[in-house]
Amino acid sequence: MDLARYRFDLSIEEVPTSWYNILPDLPEEVPPPLNPKTGEPVDPSALAKLFPKALIEQEVSRERYIEIPGEVREAYISFARRPTPLLRAVNLERALDTPAEIYYKYEGVTPTGSHKINTALAQAYYNKLEGVERLVTETGAGQWGSALSAAGAYFGMKVRVYMVRVSYLQKPYRRTLMELYGAEVYPSPSDKTEFGRKLLAENPNHPGSLGIAISEAIEDVINSGGNARYSLGSVLNHVLLHQTVIGLEAEKQFREAGVYPDIMIGAVGGGSNFAGFTYPFIRHRLKGSSSTRFIAVEPKASPSMTRGVYTYDYGDTAGLTPLLKMHTLGHTYQVPPIHAGGLRYHGVAPTLSVLLKHGIVEARAYHQREVFRAAHLFAKAEGIVPAPESAHAVKAAIDEAIKARDEGRRMVIAFNLSGHGLLDLQGYREYLDGTLEDYEPEEIPASRR
Repeated sequence: MDLARYRFDLSIEEVPTSWYNILPDLPEEVPPPLNPKTGEPVDPSALAKLFPKALIEQEVSRERYIEIPGEVREAYISFARRPTPLLRAVNLERALDTPAEIYYKYEGVTPTGSHKINTALAQAYYNKLEGVERLVTETGAGQWGSALSAAGAYFGMKVRVYMVRVSYLQKPYRRTLMELYGAEVYPSPSDKTEFGRKLLAENPNHPGSLGIAISEAIEDVINSGGNARYSLGSVLNHVLLHQTVIGLEAEKQFREAGVYPDIMIGAVGGGSNFAGFTYPFIRHRLKGSSSTRFIAVEPKASPSMTRGVYTYDYGDTAGLTPLLKMHTLGHTYQVPPIHAGGLRYHGVAPTLSVLLKHGIVEARAYHQREVFRAAHLFAKAEGIVPAPESAHAVKAAIDEAIKARDEGRRMVIAFNLSGHGLLDLQGYREYLDGTLEDYEPEEIPASRR
């Protein structure tokens, strides 16, 4: 095989100059956020206590392309090391004996090891412009917290992170990484907020959840006296928008490869890495110029897409956010302590929910052990240990490649390997020791099915 067909790189000059905004291309408008007290749409200005003006404008913008500020694009190149490679998994293809071609966009080459830096740098930049002193956020597995901590270091801003307690304990080196960048890191629920203290009083060993950590971060900002703003790692449109640098780069790389994906796959917690990789390609499907299938993969322990309902719900556990129309398990749903901490969320992005509703995106769920088995196979074949979140996409890609083999069909399968798992080895240790558990989801109320 021609070795030049293994890897497809772009020059620095080819890093995108604009982000792609899917809002004007969706098959229907995203229902507006609602004020939970009045049931009326929330005026964007009401979000000014949480987000800088530029991000609020991006959240509701109908512009198809939004220019990436020069300072952010420079940070993408000099600090985040974009562009990232598109790699062909030829060794995995051989291991599976499949006629399918398998490609993956590898975001694990960034300094913090995941795609999250793409929006962290943008959010830190816009907050810095408005004179914000401190950014406050939540993190599940620590990928987002690490990225925002690094972005804070780059732009000279303070960062405070509420890390889901079970991940705080499972992944101590993520905390170390965040603190190296200068961030404060607290296990959530924590004793730093009223909501956290309430939950700890009820259960001192509470494992936490992303919804709880979001509540704590928002409470922190509300009580900051105006010198702090909230940064979100997924779900909202401005976050997914910033991640489209991934798919826009991949478009150019697939042209260089001379192929176009038949299937595109991404893991989903809130939706940021899936959206960043697929939305530029979903644009073509929405315009009728592509028949690509899009598969969004989630844990069976947190099945918001496959077992949730499309309805209005809070984005956090305490009910501090506006109501968002999304696929949800309910904001009080207690997600089991799986190792894919970034996927332990009760809902998904409103834009992704619209695409699920219209059948543009297919949803799939897997148990933890089968995901780690797929990641193990991938690591032995390709040499890269995937993050447990990204391993969900690996599992789906392997399943589709085996199906192609069994049916004797040639096809192009692409997935986003959104982060490496070198700080997630505790989960792999449990997998190798045979102590890794599968978790059935909590009983989901009939109104949430």
